[in-house]
Amino acid sequence: MASVFYVLRATLTVILLLAGIIVLVLQYLQSSPAPTCHLPPAHSAQQTKQANSSAVEQQTYKPVMLLWFWPGNKRFDLQDCKTLFKIDNCQLTDDRSFYSRAHDVLVFHRAIQDDLSNLPTSPRPKFQRWIWFNADSPNHTRRIEGIQSLFNLTLTYRKDSDIQVRRLLTFKNSDEEFVLPKKERLLCWFVDSDNLTTQSGEGYSYYRELINHMKVDVFHNSTKGENYFLTMSSCKFYLSFENSIHRDYITETFNSPLSVGTVPIVLGPPRRNYEDFAPGESFIHVNDFPTSLALAQFLLGLDKDQEAYMRYFHWRGYYTARLHLTEEKYEFAHAICQACRHVGIYKEYRVVPDLYKWFIL
Repeated sequence: MASVFYVLRATLTVILLLAGIIVLVLQYLQSSPAPTCHLPPAHSAQQTKQANSSAVEQQTYKPVMLLWFWPGNKRFDLQDCKTLFKIDNCQLTDDRSFYSRAHDVLVFHRAIQDDLSNLPTSPRPKFQRWIWFNADSPNHTRRIEGIQSLFNLTLTYRKDSDIQVRRLLTFKNSDEEFVLPKKERLLCWFVDSDNLTTQSGEGYSYYRELINHMKVDVFHNSTKGENYFLTMSSCKFYLSFENSIHRDYITETFNSPLSVGTVPIVLGPPRRNYEDFAPGESFIHVNDFPTSLALAQFLLGLDKDQEAYMRYFHWRGYYTARLHLTEEKYEFAHAICQACRHVGIYKEYRVVPDLYKWFIL
């Protein structure tokens, strides 16, 4: 009985001590000064405006990209990147006095002299990237010693480039249905040469075989602008023969017929490589046929089967093909503008150890 009494007394003592502590804490909190809310200083509105202005400047900041050479001396209005392609990610200039401030310098391979004397001679700023721009296939790329490790970014037709020159298709962004253009010709080809019988190359050889089995309407590449696309759209099929056969080397000769509602007959890299760029049912590959006669018979059959022919345009429900510019001055414009877009978005810096080992070999 005595032990229970002592336990109760100890418990009561603890409770009283805790209650006392709580009371003291509450009294302290009530007596302490309340937090003071200071009014902002009179100039804080101006500071806020300046901060907002800085934020806007950061959002609209664009790196300077210096075009060291005009490719092929084909000059266009530098504002065309914005007006023609909706690209406005960099400050594009051809003024070499901007060299020390340029974040990126675009160098066109064909324009480089063998002794490198027309490349920048001033030390390269640490923040600056050099972009190697080459639109040619390895067969037509001149080997220039001393440039193998000069560049930080590559701009070529290859898919493994830092910046890829050609992007053929985009997702369709409207419900507009595809309407097949009026067809007046079966098979067409645009060429540079007037004498096709003496030209060498796989494409010309195949053409000379094919005309033994069917008619091919040949036009000169001097046809430009609206007439170029109208003429091509009037053909059911088009010979999209590349002048070099290399991985990813798929040029406007393929994009042009796709964009105007004509089926390309392709001769170039393997079918699987073409299918990296466009749906497999949008074109016909010469490698799908054992002989030119077999291809001719297939095309003549499609000419009589409209339903089978229209299957080559089912992809139009999902994609659209971009019309390329045919004016000579715009030959390299889209590639240059693509580079402007890239440098305005991506800041990566690297060294290409050996251009030729990557590109040519």
